[in-house]
Amino acid sequence: KDEFVISTKVGRILRPPSNPAVLEGSPWVGGLPFEPVFDYGYDALMRSFEDSLQRLGLNRIDLLLIHDLDFLFHPTEALLGAHLTRLATSGWRALDDLRTAGVIDGVGAGINQRGMIPRFLDLVDLDFFLVAIPYTLMEQDVLDDEFPLCEERNVGIVIGAVFSSGILVTGAIEGAKHNYADATPEDLDKVRRMEAVCRSHGIPLPAAALQFPFGHPCVASVIPGAFQPQHVEQNIAHFRCDIPSGLWEELKAENLIHPDAPTP
Repeated sequence: KDEFVISTKVGRILRPPSNPAVLEGSPWVGGLPFEPVFDYGYDALMRSFEDSLQRLGLNRIDLLLIHDLDFLFHPTEALLGAHLTRLATSGWRALDDLRTAGVIDGVGAGINQRGMIPRFLDLVDLDFFLVAIPYTLMEQDVLDDEFPLCEERNVGIVIGAVFSSGILVTGAIEGAKHNYADATPEDLDKVRRMEAVCRSHGIPLPAAALQFPFGHPCVASVIPGAFQPQHVEQNIAHFRCDIPSGLWEELKAENLIHPDAPTP
């Protein structure tokens, strides 16, 4: 157990569906036939944590993530604000109790959109964020405002969707996905230009995408994603690829990444 770190998520309770015949799991593929119910209160977060312990056969978990608490899943300010208030006034006590007791080592929040990092930092005492979209080789606007807040408060960052949900692995091909949607013509053009820079240095685009976030001092890990064994092997090879500093300099010169982006 001392050779790996396990994290899991809280914020949803899985309940048997009222009508299994019409259970809709979209946009996810597969999974067990349960209906997720969002609840960020004390009892719900404790239940979610304990359910994870039973599924995993463990008596502790390293990291807990408050998950999907943003506008992507709670599309109005009234709904999002109500969930944030419930977290602050009820659920946070559960997470703080678990951390204080040493049953978990840290508490984070998974976010998909800009604007949520400041709100969480003003609300609760987090150890880290799982940033699913706003910081990849494709976008770095958070460097201007939100990531500096993490640096000031010594809050770590895990980068999810490091390949922008596909396009930074597949390249600019027909049907390429960018941030869970079809890539736009502008996305495809940007990636073609990135591919050209990478080719000139003899570096695969996925290797540059995988290693880029580690230049930032707050970034502790990335989630590359894999659904076939060879994907894991490819990710390891890309992670070990020796990337020359000239590649990052050329990406900046071509205005393909933020001019002040820290690079490995």
